[in-house]
Amino acid sequence: MHTDVQSFAVAHLLRRPAAHRVGPFVAGFDPATTSPYVNYATPVPGAEPTARDVTELIAAFRARALTPRLEFAPDAAPGVESALRRAGFATEAEHEYLVCTPATLTVPHSSPEPEPKPGDEPVPGDEPAPRPRVRVEAPVTDADYVALDTALAEAFGGAWAPSPEGAARLRRTAEGGGAVRFVRAPDGGCAGGALCSAPAGGTAELAGVGTLPAHRGRGIAAAVTASLAEALFARGARSVWLEYSGEGSRRVYERVGFRPGGRRLYLRLEG
Repeated sequence: MHTDVQSFAVAHLLRRPAAHRVGPFVAGFDPATTSPYVNYATPVPGAEPTARDVTELIAAFRARALTPRLEFAPDAAPGVESALRRAGFATEAEHEYLVCTPATLTVPHSSPEPEPKPGDEPVPGDEPAPRPRVRVEAPVTDADYVALDTALAEAFGGAWAPSPEGAARLRRTAEGGGAVRFVRAPDGGCAGGALCSAPAGGTAELAGVGTLPAHRGRGIAAAVTASLAEALFARGARSVWLEYSGEGSRRVYERVGFRPGGRRLYLRLEG
């Protein structure tokens, strides 16, 4: 599975508007944003980069006034981490990822657990009563995409600002072979949602699962996650994977069929 996830990472970055190859690395650049979470690199599976490869990769980022940054599954390319650390790269984060297959997927019909804020543990308290199944939709209009981009920005504590470019990226995901799903709020806006990239190498990444604080505890995260996995399996993906932060989030994903898969490492070079 490590190789599948890493092969996916390579293919995913090659979809970027200004993808760039440097030795055994692929850098995915998007001129529409300077965000390091959009502009980053990853090694091909089995990569054994030389010092020159790493120097050239750093230069590619510097030429675009971007922070050199990588995301990868270290087990799929064991020689990469040491080469990067020798060049001064430091750990930004290390996450475990979970994997769901058609055999493990469980579509929820109720929401017996409160949903955590992304990155936080759930607040202890009484377990809520089961609720009716949440209605999950695919965005159709520009207003739907804008509402989802705005809701996710708020759900993740303002980690990025909602923008027309953000809404456009969500639409490109949906129209490029991936899927986007959301749950409509009573006022017609968005209560929460997520997206899943187009599959590559038989797998696809599910990301950006977020619910607005006022709508947590209804099972939105579980319903959206299951709906996206179901959609990708219908398109031929053999698996769907995601990263989680916090045991509360992990329980939500495990409840719909995600199981431990491995770890991903995030390295960046400051200065």
